[in-house]
Amino acid sequence: MLFRFSQAVVIMLSYISVSAAEGIVYDLRCEYLDNPIGIDAPNPRFTWKIRDDRMGARQTTYRIVVGLDSVAVGEGKADQWDSGERASDVNLVCYDGKMLKPFTRYYWTIQGKDATGRLYSDASVASFETGLMGSKWKGAWISDGHGIDHRPAPYFRKTFQAGKPIKQARAYMAVAGLYELFLNGERVGNHRLDPMYTRFDRRTLYVTHDVTALIKQGANAVGVVLGNGWYNHQAMAVWNFDRAPWRNRPAFCLDLHITYEDGTTETIVSERDWKTSSGAIVSNNIYTAEHYDGRLEQAGWNTVDFDDSKWRGVSYRSAPSRQVVAQTLHPIRNVEEIRPKAVTRFDDTTYLFDLGRNIAGVSKLTVSGAAGTVLRLKHGERLGKDGRVDLSNIDVYYRPVDDTDPFQTDIVTLKGEGPETFMPSFNYKGFRYVEVTSSQPIQLDTTDLVGYFMHSDVPAVGQIRSSNPLIDRIAWATNNAYLSNLFGYPTDCPQREKNGWTGDGHFAIETALYNFDGITVYEKWMADHRDEQQPNGVLPDIIPTGGWGYGTANGTDWTSTIAIIPWNLYLFYGDTKPLSENYEAIKRYVDYVTQISPNGLTTWGRGDWVPVKSQSSLELTSSIYYYVDAVILSKAAGLLGKKDDHEQYKRLADFIKQAINDKYLNQETGIYASGTQTELSMPLMWHVVPEALVAKVAQRLAERVEVDGNHIDVGVLGAKAVLNALSENGYADLAYTLASRDTYPSWGAWVAAGATTLLENWDLNATRDISDNHMMFGEIGAWFFKGLGGIKPDENQPGFKHVRIEPHFVKGLDHFEATFEGPYGAITSRWKKKGKGVDIEIILPANSTATLVLPNGEQRVLPAGSHRIAWRTKS
Repeated sequence: MLFRFSQAVVIMLSYISVSAAEGIVYDLRCEYLDNPIGIDAPNPRFTWKIRDDRMGARQTTYRIVVGLDSVAVGEGKADQWDSGERASDVNLVCYDGKMLKPFTRYYWTIQGKDATGRLYSDASVASFETGLMGSKWKGAWISDGHGIDHRPAPYFRKTFQAGKPIKQARAYMAVAGLYELFLNGERVGNHRLDPMYTRFDRRTLYVTHDVTALIKQGANAVGVVLGNGWYNHQAMAVWNFDRAPWRNRPAFCLDLHITYEDGTTETIVSERDWKTSSGAIVSNNIYTAEHYDGRLEQAGWNTVDFDDSKWRGVSYRSAPSRQVVAQTLHPIRNVEEIRPKAVTRFDDTTYLFDLGRNIAGVSKLTVSGAAGTVLRLKHGERLGKDGRVDLSNIDVYYRPVDDTDPFQTDIVTLKGEGPETFMPSFNYKGFRYVEVTSSQPIQLDTTDLVGYFMHSDVPAVGQIRSSNPLIDRIAWATNNAYLSNLFGYPTDCPQREKNGWTGDGHFAIETALYNFDGITVYEKWMADHRDEQQPNGVLPDIIPTGGWGYGTANGTDWTSTIAIIPWNLYLFYGDTKPLSENYEAIKRYVDYVTQISPNGLTTWGRGDWVPVKSQSSLELTSSIYYYVDAVILSKAAGLLGKKDDHEQYKRLADFIKQAINDKYLNQETGIYASGTQTELSMPLMWHVVPEALVAKVAQRLAERVEVDGNHIDVGVLGAKAVLNALSENGYADLAYTLASRDTYPSWGAWVAAGATTLLENWDLNATRDISDNHMMFGEIGAWFFKGLGGIKPDENQPGFKHVRIEPHFVKGLDHFEATFEGPYGAITSRWKKKGKGVDIEIILPANSTATLVLPNGEQRVLPAGSHRIAWRTKS
């Protein structure tokens, strides 16, 4: 390494203190959401942050006040829970007051004192509102009586009278399938694809909407449209979605609670007095597309004055599952509108729109044409030699029985009444290009179509900036790929599969959490894991699943999500709940692997999927993940006070580690197995290598990379490990060389070729595994924070209460900055080379500390505040 600072150095450390202004408490959240409504948690979690720029600022006490009256709570008065003043610097506390009642809004605030004993400025009063809390629904589950193969979407309506002035109204909507809800002709909310996909026959989610502003005194109309979603999968594909055990015609249950100004209440419910019909949505499939016939629109169908005399009655249905629970996570939305960069006119019936980037989501087309004109909107990632959209890289697993439902192709029939706008309600796609073909001549330009980047709307919390535009571009593309694959659960790709592949999920978990506040999505996905787990501990490798994935390869390298994701949530948020909720599931899983692997080694897994050229030992890689799971289980047991389990699984972890090293480590040469990059980097990253041999194995890895032309030769398992293994063991320069390459094979080669997301295959000319929007190689997005900025959680004080900051000032990079908004506030690690040294700036939020580890191994403990360090070589 050419920039190791092996010479003697002089460190000049200065603490820069911003004015000692009075701090404040801010960012009050309940269940990691801002003022949520419709939560079911009996002891919801409260979190907050302290803004105090004084050096070493910290909270010394807190007091939480919860009540039913916002004014009283703001004055520090509680009628539900007063925690009392507690000497503590924690910022995550569970409610511990009177039993919460359903359908009730609670107000809360936090009072905290600083190190001088002075109260921080009063925090704002926050709120949370309970949902059903396990109480019985008043409404019935209803549907339209058609079977699973009936394509037109069912529409439902009901009118009702609200006889008094309205104070508040809430709609509680439980659906098997997808829905859009309307009141008096207005669509309720801006969520897309509600409710989230679950194992429908074991857990169904309901969504709460504040509809106060949409209901008026007097006559009202409520309307519902249902989509198939994953519940009634009509398309055929290799994943057998169409044979899911829960499959049925979509149904819903609605309780619309109205509170009048005089304090009385009324509930409008789904019952047999509703009416149903079909409408303009003549087909919808989450996997393929949506078909819309404007001639079948029933104008005003969701308004009071509509004549529904031709509509028919509804049918009762049994609830899809016995567990109907609140959907408590960041919703899917159309987050970003993207205008086309260009439109190509082939002729007066064929146009190609180029958004300029690959996204997941939908397009919206506005067009005029004659009645009966049929438009096809084909969405794809690639163009063929003829310049037209080519789906051959993403339609390979579709098994259509006919040509009536083409892949990623919306079909729109115009009603012929001036400009018409179409955007699908119950589908999304992965695409950059939209090819519009028409049965009759039409005129289109770039203003007629827009794309919407749709995904779970998780807040961004991380950002990097550097002197290398390629690095910044790779980080941007990584985040695009991640968001394209976040739809209430992490997916592999937004077009070909839309599956919750477990491996892709945990390979990218650190990238996810460094860049986005995603705990609500992952806690939901872990519940999906528990729903899918077999009694013996086995998990499928896609979750949720309709039954596919319990094969022979769904082993530790993929389904270790059950341990790795809760552990990372603990590290990033300092919250033990993900570990406690999943503890028994982790234990069953590890016990199953132990049962089939008595010698400590296992071949249960898929191996290093899609490598450049090398083949690595399946037993080595699968056994390493078995070891990781045992370590996490042992640590979780210790944290949760399960002493016997802690000791038992620590012994198991040691046994597995010994078995791996006995069989695969050549102690003389420092080489594992055949010495591929994956076989050397995985033992290093996951701490399998005996301490005395770490330097030797790291050297062998560096030599192997050099033999491979200073390029990567890894698949998904090695891509997770190789950069970390190098940078954490003395070879950060080499790790950066791999991360910043723009020639094949590398992340940068994709970007240099024009990619705006991560790809599924290193080889741009590969003939299989060629999605252009995949997240399985996404660890690099986390490595920028860890390997260059050096920001890492400390498992002894998790949630970035104490931060380890180990920046690497790599050759070829002049400056770098990483900022991460952790549970205590923004952490910044910024450095810039200057002459023969580096100027470093570290900013820590109040109530936290850090250990700065410099390149020569020297460590400095830093208090909260802004710190500037002049790092100079003595030369």
